[in-house]
Amino acid sequence: MTNQSHLAAPLLRCTGVRVQFGGIIALDGVSLDVPKGQIVGIIGPNGAGKTTLFNCISRLYPVNAGEITFENQSLLGSARHRIAALGIARTFQNVALFESLSVRENVLVGAHCKTGTGFVSDALKLKATRNNAELDHKVTNLLEFLDLTADSDRIVRDLSFGTRKRIELARAMASDPKLLMLDEPAGGLTHGEVDSLRELIGALRARFGLTVLLVEHHMQFVMRLCDSVVALNFGRHIVQGTPDQVRSHPEVIKAYLGGAA
Repeated sequence: MTNQSHLAAPLLRCTGVRVQFGGIIALDGVSLDVPKGQIVGIIGPNGAGKTTLFNCISRLYPVNAGEITFENQSLLGSARHRIAALGIARTFQNVALFESLSVRENVLVGAHCKTGTGFVSDALKLKATRNNAELDHKVTNLLEFLDLTADSDRIVRDLSFGTRKRIELARAMASDPKLLMLDEPAGGLTHGEVDSLRELIGALRARFGLTVLLVEHHMQFVMRLCDSVVALNFGRHIVQGTPDQVRSHPEVIKAYLGGAA
C-alpha cells in the first residue's frame, strides 16, 4: 500500500535558493523539504548559511534566485510582517522579549502577530485585550504547558535565560503557527535544560500538530530530536536524510563531525 504522506507536497520547500551580499555568496542553490508534521534540523558550522536561510524564509533577507514555497504558495512576494499570518512563527538566537513586560504580556504580544502589525504596536494593544476571555484562556493554557504559570506575572528581565527561552517559545506558539522555526534553541542552556527542551519540542509537536524547522549547533540534540536533518557547508547543500544517514555521510563526517561517525 502506498503511503499517502509521501505523495503530499511538503509544507515548506526551498528550491535553488541563492543569496549574495556584495561579492559574498551566502547561499548557493540550497534546496530542502520540510514535510508536514516533521521536525527537521539544519546543521553546519558558523558561516554555513543556516541563519541566512531562516532569514530568507521569514522574509528578513531578499533572495537573489530560487524559490521558497509554503503550502504550495510562494513566500517571496510576501511582506515580512505578513509571515505570521500565513502560519509561520520563529524564535531567534538572541532572545528578543519585552524586558519591562510580564511573562503573560509577552505571550499576549505573540497572539497579535497575525494582525500584520509590529511587536511594538502589538504591545500597545495589551490593555485593550487583557479582558478578552478567549485570548486569556489560550495564553493561560500555553503558560501551563510550558511550565510558566508560576512566573506569569513576573517581569521578564528578572528571569533566568532558560526561562526566557521558554517564554519566547510560548510567544511564538501564541500565533497558532503551522510551522515553528527555532534558531539555536539549545544555545546557552545547561545539559539538563537541553534535555528538557528536546522533550518539550516533541511534546509541542504532538499536542499542537506542529511542523518544526530548527537550526542548531548541538549535534546530539539534533540527532536525537529530528526526523530529518539537512547539512550545509559554505552556503551549499550537502545532504538531507534521516539522522543516521546524515551522520554517516562522508562529507558530513569530514565537514562537521571531525571523522566521528
